[in-house]
Amino acid sequence: MNHRQSEHIALPRPLHDENARQDFVVSFRRHLSRQIAPGAYAAYQNRVEPELERELGRKPKDADEVRRGMLRDPLYQMWSAMQRQSQEMVWDSAIDTIERTLPELREQAKTLGPLGSLRLSETLEIPRYHSVYDIHLQPGGYHQDSGSDDVAAGAIYDLGVPIYAMGMMGPENNSTGQTLVNFFETAWPEARPERILDLGCAIGNSTLPWAQTYPDAEVHGVDVGPACLRYGHIRANALGVPAHFSQQNVESLDFADDSFDVVCSALLFHETSRSAVPNILREAYRVLKPGGVMIHFDGFRTDPIEPIRAFFSEWEIYNNNEYFLKTVHRLDWIEQAIEAGFPADGVAMRKTPFVAFAPLTERGTKGYMTGFGDVPLLVAHKPS
Repeated sequence: MNHRQSEHIALPRPLHDENARQDFVVSFRRHLSRQIAPGAYAAYQNRVEPELERELGRKPKDADEVRRGMLRDPLYQMWSAMQRQSQEMVWDSAIDTIERTLPELREQAKTLGPLGSLRLSETLEIPRYHSVYDIHLQPGGYHQDSGSDDVAAGAIYDLGVPIYAMGMMGPENNSTGQTLVNFFETAWPEARPERILDLGCAIGNSTLPWAQTYPDAEVHGVDVGPACLRYGHIRANALGVPAHFSQQNVESLDFADDSFDVVCSALLFHETSRSAVPNILREAYRVLKPGGVMIHFDGFRTDPIEPIRAFFSEWEIYNNNEYFLKTVHRLDWIEQAIEAGFPADGVAMRKTPFVAFAPLTERGTKGYMTGFGDVPLLVAHKPS
C-alpha cells in the first residue's frame, strides 16, 4: 500500500496481518474523506444552513454558529463518530507492530549510531500543554518515557503518522519538513546556512530534509519527548543523515545568542499554549544570528474562509485533542513576531506549495511528489 515508507533498519516491520490491518485503516480513512465527508457538506447546504437561517434571521457568520447546527445533523454525527474511530484505529494498528518489535528497538537504542548526537535531560519538566492530554490521541502522548532505552513513542509516531495522512507524508515521512526546505531554497537560492535549528522536531522527520539539502550545515532538532528523540537519533543514523537532537523546552533554549542562520518549525504552535507563543518567538529571535531567518509552518490563516469550511477545519480541535488550534487560527502572527523583537518590515506571511505525495494511482506526469495547495508560513528576518 502507498502509505508505507522506505524501509530502513530502524523502522518497525509489520507482519502480514498487521499490514492488512493498517491497509484497512488507510482505506477506511480515504473512504470517509472522499465518500462520506462530501455528504456532510451537502447536509449543511440542504438542511442545516436553512434551519440556522430561520433561527438566526441571517446566514451563519462563523464556525461556532455552524457547529451549533451541525452537531444536530445525523449524517454529520455519523461521519464525525467514524472519523474519531478511525483516528483511534490509526494508533491501535501501529501499536500492534510496535509492541511486537519493541525489544529489538530497545536494543538498537543501546547502540546509538555515530552520526550526529543525542542529548537528553533528567530534569526537564514536561509542559502542561503536553501532559494534560494525549495530543492527536496518541496513547501516552509524544513525551511518554519508560526508561533510558525507551523508543516506543517515537516508533509509534513514525509508523502511525503515514497511516493517519493516508500516504501523503512520503516515503521518508517528511513532507512537512520538505515543504519548508523547498520554500527556503526558492526564496534564497544562493544561501548556504551553517547552523539550522528545528523546533519541536519529534522524530526528526521535519529536521532531516534540512541536513540532506545542506550537508555542510550543523542541523539541530529539539523536542520535549525523550523517547521520540532516541528514536529520531536511531532513525537518522539508519537513513545516513547526521543531525543533533536535544531534549529542551522550546520556550527556554540553552543555545547561545546569535548562533543559528535558520530557526524553523513544522506544526509546532498548535501543540503549545497561548502563554508559550511569545516565549517561543522571543527565543527564536534570541538564537538567530543577525541577518538570520525564522520560518514557521502551522495552521495559520491569511485569507477569509467560509463558515462551513472553517467548521470542518476545526474538527480536530474538539475530537483529536488539538485544543490550541483554534487560537492558532485566530492570532495575528505578524503582530506576535513584532512583539518578540522582529522589525515590522522584516515580518510577513508567505505562501508556499505544500509537498504531498499522491497515491500511485493518482501520480501524473510530474512524478510522485505533487502540490497539495498552498499553505501560509510565518517568515521573519533578524536585522543584520
